[in-house]
Amino acid sequence: MLTQIKNFILHLRLHYQFLILSGGYLLAAIYLTETDRYSFWTQFLNVHILLFGGATAYNSYWDKDEGPIGGLKNPPPMQKWMWALSLFMQFIGLLWGWYTVGTSFALIYSVSMLLFWLYSTPHARWKGHPWLSVIAIGGSTGTNSFLMGILAGGGSLGLNEGLTALGVACLILSLYPVSQVYQYEEDEKREDRTFALKYGLPGVRTFFMLMFVSGSLLVSFFLFQQKEVYGISFGVVSLPALGLITILLYRLKGEMAEYGLVMKLKFIASLSFVIFILSVLLLQSINW
Repeated sequence: MLTQIKNFILHLRLHYQFLILSGGYLLAAIYLTETDRYSFWTQFLNVHILLFGGATAYNSYWDKDEGPIGGLKNPPPMQKWMWALSLFMQFIGLLWGWYTVGTSFALIYSVSMLLFWLYSTPHARWKGHPWLSVIAIGGSTGTNSFLMGILAGGGSLGLNEGLTALGVACLILSLYPVSQVYQYEEDEKREDRTFALKYGLPGVRTFFMLMFVSGSLLVSFFLFQQKEVYGISFGVVSLPALGLITILLYRLKGEMAEYGLVMKLKFIASLSFVIFILSVLLLQSINW
């Protein structure tokens, strides 16, 4: 049983949640004039452990992967109780968010839950459809993570927040299909028609360029509205990132052996985004 518990914790992929998927939520702190820090950081744990972690374990149960997956090179087997616990975690997080933050937060949280379920469950299996999967991931881990961060920190939502959330979704989505290029065999076995399977490496590269450039422009523009130096800095930093990632993408051949390269690529790109945001927050804290 201890081994099964350890396996379940591995399937939460918490390092993946904190280092790769946290940028959208953290970005919200820059837009908050007065932040409820306790609420912001406790809900950060809620979103990234109970919601994202629970949803990741839920997805792992239905996928039953035997080969490498995002953030986990050798996924251990899942048990039926893990499916139930993954759902329980998400519902606990929903109730926690509703009780401490409010109805709007809970509504966005519940939409993310629904998108995660539609993405994974065999009754809908949006993961097996190229553009439905993009909608599910873009909404759940992209736009919604930023919007929940705004609300958890005590802010309100408007047009600027909505467009910034769209930019966040574009940035997160830009590298989403890349992790599918070493999963061709697993996806074909499940008859999942993923984005990478349908459009191949040329489509993955084009998608990255369009999403990354669009997301960088949107985020840079609205950061510029907050403080000019933030927007300019983000735009300047985005350019070498775009070039480096593009070079690495053109080195990919769609082979299983490229798992390490793909994970390194996603890790560097996402962690750089997180480090930029934390640096800005540090400057804000010293009234720079």
